[in-house]
Amino acid sequence: MSWLHRAATLLAAAGLLLTAALPASAAPGPNSPGKGAEHEHFASHPLRVMPQAVNTAPTGLSPAAIQKAYSFPTSAAAGAGKTIAIVDAYNDPTIASDLAAFTAQYGLPGCTTANVCFTKVNQTGGTKYPKSDSGWSLEIALDVEWAHAVAPGAKILLVEANSASFTDLMAAEDNASAHAQYVSNSWGAAEFSGEASSDTHFARPGVSFFASAGDQGAPATYPSSSPNVISVGGTKLNLDSTGAVASETGWASSGGGCSAYETAGPAQAAFGQYTQLNCAGKRATPDVPLDADPASGVSLYDSTSYNGRTGWFTVGGTSASSPMWAARAADTGALVNASYVYGSSVAFRDILIGNKGNPCLTGEDLVTGRGSWDG
Repeated sequence: MSWLHRAATLLAAAGLLLTAALPASAAPGPNSPGKGAEHEHFASHPLRVMPQAVNTAPTGLSPAAIQKAYSFPTSAAAGAGKTIAIVDAYNDPTIASDLAAFTAQYGLPGCTTANVCFTKVNQTGGTKYPKSDSGWSLEIALDVEWAHAVAPGAKILLVEANSASFTDLMAAEDNASAHAQYVSNSWGAAEFSGEASSDTHFARPGVSFFASAGDQGAPATYPSSSPNVISVGGTKLNLDSTGAVASETGWASSGGGCSAYETAGPAQAAFGQYTQLNCAGKRATPDVPLDADPASGVSLYDSTSYNGRTGWFTVGGTSASSPMWAARAADTGALVNASYVYGSSVAFRDILIGNKGNPCLTGEDLVTGRGSWDG
């Protein structure tokens, strides 16, 4: 699987990353099925955490920095009238207060249950939440806070699956798409025979679906490889002293590749640059990227202890790029599907430098897809 190995905590002095990607198939977590679940599939989340000496202040990129880098809307009403659903596993018990701390730090509009901006439910829409998991709580904080950062006028619906099993996550997906126009999925697993039978969970009229492409390079992962989702890879932002983009390069760990099982959707297959990917009619991932390298990571706030730490974290991974793409889509109010992405509705910044086994190319490639949304 693309995110098979969860890294041990590494010495910060060595300048190495911590990864929160739990090998869900090997250690599914507190609520996962036990004996008899041999044929179940389990997801992990592609999240990378930068070492920090203290967590009392943000050190990663701010919402304003991302808005400037990509010329995203700056209006506090961006995304108004739309709902972004976040699908993750397990419960984050502090997400409401953490979101409040994040919005206060960056002067964003409040997003609370009281003002009906933020709602948290379990996979069936109820309020009996699953058990907590520190890694998934950090993931949830990233997804919720950065969906709000990019679309501060949109409502946020967090749907927490009982476990990281595909059975539970697909139930959460169905609940999410029934109540939102945009659904972000920062999780995935190795591709498997028969995965196409799950594609229906990512198909509902009027709903745009997004999925992280993963953080371990090739091969493609699922559900990123479903032709029904927009697969989101990763880049590294290099900013100058004014905060302007000096360059943007393909992140060496950005997930992607030619699917082993899925056929390219009509819009991708008909796209003029698809043939240069040499996928022979198979689905190619990712479709698009945004900033994901933890070296240019974003800030988040999480008061649920993660590896003994609470407070501000600098994080990256395609876990960050997926909710940001979903939120930018919500800003448009349009149905952002494959036809939209492979059409002429998005102003793309073509990413020409980077290699993760597959090189960045002029036009579409298996590192950054068509390029970053720039505008």
